[in-house]
Amino acid sequence: MTTLYEQAGGFDALLDLCRRWHDLCLADDVAAHPFEHGMHPRHDERLAAYLAEALGGPPLYTAGYGDESSMQRLHAGHGEHAELDEACLELFDQALADVGIDRHTAVSISAYFRRATQRMTAYADSADQVPDGLRFNHA
Repeated sequence: MTTLYEQAGGFDALLDLCRRWHDLCLADDVAAHPFEHGMHPRHDERLAAYLAEALGGPPLYTAGYGDESSMQRLHAGHGEHAELDEACLELFDQALADVGIDRHTAVSISAYFRRATQRMTAYADSADQVPDGLRFNHA
């Protein structure tokens, strides 16, 4: 059985996806906000590593960047922002299509990314709410 990681085309395809998504978000009035302020210079690579691991590929994120708790803390404490989330999710779907990930695989990756985004709302009030030792959020 192949993983979503393999179906997507591996790390390079996921990196292309992250770069395209980032570009689309920057061009959107609503989605640009989180990308305009102090982004990590290797954000796309970090997200691609996270997605690779989440989709059944190698443990690139946990081997080099952190764990689920640290990732949640990076995104915590910014309040709830449903309109922003939805705009970003729609652009993620566009990026999946733009980089040529097949429809069946794209639907599964999109569903995972939507769940992962919704999961982050649990810590909207403060990074201090994020417990240590969260299990990695696999698809």
